[in-house]
Amino acid sequence: MAPLNPLRVLTTAASFLLVSGHVQQETFRLPRIDLPHEIIRSWAQYTPAFPLQSYQIPESCSITQVNILQRHGARFPTTGATKRILAAISKLDNVLTFNDAKMAGLKNWTYELGSNDLIPFGEMQAFESGFEAFRRYSSLVSEEILPFVRASDGKRVVVSAENWINGFAEASGGIVNPAPPLLISESGNNTLDDKMCPNAGDPDSKTAVWQETFAPRIAQRLNAGAPGAKFTNADIPNLISLCAFDTLYKQEPSPWCYIFDKQDFEESEYFYDLDKYYGTGYGQPLGPVQGVGYINELLARLTGQPVSDETQTNRTLDSSPDTFPLHRTLYADFSHDNEMIAIYAAMGILKPSSPLELTDPDPDRTWLVSHLVPFASSLVTERLLCGGVQSIRILLNDGVVPLSICGAGSDGICTLKEFVKSQSYARNNGEGDWEKCFV
Repeated sequence: MAPLNPLRVLTTAASFLLVSGHVQQETFRLPRIDLPHEIIRSWAQYTPAFPLQSYQIPESCSITQVNILQRHGARFPTTGATKRILAAISKLDNVLTFNDAKMAGLKNWTYELGSNDLIPFGEMQAFESGFEAFRRYSSLVSEEILPFVRASDGKRVVVSAENWINGFAEASGGIVNPAPPLLISESGNNTLDDKMCPNAGDPDSKTAVWQETFAPRIAQRLNAGAPGAKFTNADIPNLISLCAFDTLYKQEPSPWCYIFDKQDFEESEYFYDLDKYYGTGYGQPLGPVQGVGYINELLARLTGQPVSDETQTNRTLDSSPDTFPLHRTLYADFSHDNEMIAIYAAMGILKPSSPLELTDPDPDRTWLVSHLVPFASSLVTERLLCGGVQSIRILLNDGVVPLSICGAGSDGICTLKEFVKSQSYARNNGEGDWEKCFV
């Protein structure tokens, strides 16, 4: 099929929201993907973001400031993933006859994906997020009081930020028009990217153990259905990922989705759960420290005090009121999944009760990458005034994050003072971990 035109898609999406120049109250909706939720939500970080709870305004509190941290929207595979996927599917050229009717459908399938960039579905995700942000927090902004938006300067992140701004402005009827995003270079100090700790390890040895546990069964089945392909265990995660990538690009179910069953998808998801946990999460000794800079920026905004940080903050940008303004009511920062995982770990939230096992997944685990960093995932820190006391709560994809770190109850609300106190790891610049990144 011909590539989709992002501008046409967004123009069409926006047009039905307007009636006589006024924004309708209905929320902008993404195209529906005709696959079971249990499949889509097992795509790990390739799952489109979905609400974990229904958003509720906290009772007896007013919102005084909002900080949105958002992953870019759906994209093509990265350059490295593209090479691995192409190497795997090239093995189909060796197949003369398919023994599996589901795999025979691949005869007429062609690979049409690019690499790295945002796809139209991802642009619409960002637009929708901006649209909903205005609906939810419109009381905090005006024609003069604008959101402050930043983005790590990777192209897909920048385009996500731009579409979020477009959605926000559209929802306001063109009255509230945020400035273009401030771009932070990925080749220098950057709190929205995770490439500043050269000594940080990678998760490959951990994911390899699970790959050798779950993939042989699937590889054997595929090779029986496609004689001559000789798929290896390493091919399996890449082939399963095609269900997500191909589906989201074409906005219709990919034939790859029907080759794998529910168990295959669930076991593949665990591969990526391990990847993030041992990549920049709690299982990586130098993972959390890569999230310290953002937390110190967040604390500065919440308290109205200058940034105090000796890790990956850009001192030049953070010292200027033009590029790091305090006392704004709404901030939106656009980032990557690996950096967001590091931020969660540095903050001390969403920590599993025990380390992830390499061969025995816990079916009741809370560490699910499809919940933590799906495409267009958002972590929102709301500063509240509750009975005259400055407080905060944090939402992950609309789900209230438990904040036992600062004594929060079931409503997830703790005082700002206690939250700041709980962030001693960040306030102490990683307690020596930052130096370990370089020695």
